[in-house]
Amino acid sequence: MTDEPVIVVGIGADGWAGLTDAARAAIVDAEVVLGGRRQLDLVAGRTTAEPVAWPSPMLPRLAGFLDGFAGRRVVALASGDPMLHGLGGTLVRVLGADRVTVLGHPSSVSLACARLGWAVEDVEIVTVVGRPLDRLRRVLAGGRRIIVLSAGAGTPAEIAALLVDAGFGASEMTVLEQLGGPAERRVDGTAEKWAEPVDPLNLVALVCRGDSGLGETPGLPDDAYAHDGQLTKREVRAVTLAHLAPRPGELLWDVGAGCGSIGIEWMRAHPACAAVAIEQDAERAARISTNAAALGVPGLRVVVGRAPETLSGLPEPDVVFVGGGLTRDGVLPACLAALRPGGRLVANAVTVETEAVLAAAHTAHGGQLVRMSVARSGPLGEFTGWRPAMPVTIWSTTVP
Repeated sequence: MTDEPVIVVGIGADGWAGLTDAARAAIVDAEVVLGGRRQLDLVAGRTTAEPVAWPSPMLPRLAGFLDGFAGRRVVALASGDPMLHGLGGTLVRVLGADRVTVLGHPSSVSLACARLGWAVEDVEIVTVVGRPLDRLRRVLAGGRRIIVLSAGAGTPAEIAALLVDAGFGASEMTVLEQLGGPAERRVDGTAEKWAEPVDPLNLVALVCRGDSGLGETPGLPDDAYAHDGQLTKREVRAVTLAHLAPRPGELLWDVGAGCGSIGIEWMRAHPACAAVAIEQDAERAARISTNAAALGVPGLRVVVGRAPETLSGLPEPDVVFVGGGLTRDGVLPACLAALRPGGRLVANAVTVETEAVLAAAHTAHGGQLVRMSVARSGPLGEFTGWRPAMPVTIWSTTVP
């Protein structure tokens, strides 16, 4: 690729009329204009540059594709704001910030908020362009305002069906088509009654009406998960997540994941948190994926296999949780070895044998040991008594 930067031009549904002088000049001066068919049509006849459509699939071929235009002035067209879930961010990741110049444009989110009278900072933004729709489930809450960046004409109906399934059928839906263009249109309705066909270029604004029963903090109700008994119970899960301390952008290994509750709540802590669940039982592994989708984190990666053998080749973790397999030779050493300096490890034990492993690890590596007991009330004849659960020992440590 030439040393000359790729110029990314944001363009709206209003096409050429909505561009700044600088954006128009860049397009006129270009030798190659890259874009989707719709964007290329918006500048047709305005430049002598060669129009080239993006390859499909785009991301795996992008670097090599751009190399084919070495020595030529290249402009890439992006819908709306290129840096809001857009092409600009992708090109910066592939080429580096010094190889990309971005000429911005008002985003569809900004235009939608202007039409609706919503403050942008009070709105949750979810994109389902090239991403699973189940991501929307993570942010559903009564009264919440959400803008969904749509993948096409079918997205609003799919959103409506998801809302009904999640108990949010009364949610208000507004579909805004062709925002900023001459064919702009607004369609209002509710999820449970949605049947309106819409233009492929749309976004969906939601006011949630319903109650998932799920909070923002770790420790979701146990019945939020499908499981066969292999579940870190709610109170222990909340304390375990507190020790794991999720931070945006970090990757967790959940070793011996059971039904996936730790990895799921790790990813629910922040959209940038990622997790890999390692589970040797194929039926349980399938259940993890089901739970992850139902709880709004379909991006949770599930690996079927035994530790420590399965751990080699996985991306380097920032944090490791070991919920199963502690007595197996090599599991704990492999997990500790995988962590970079400053990485964190948390492990839970409920048997005498696994407690012994953690006690030895504490002696060798330091860290902190916590033992917690939980009792839940239950009927005892005509009265109410306490039913204690098995105590859990938690070891947490940070790699020096």
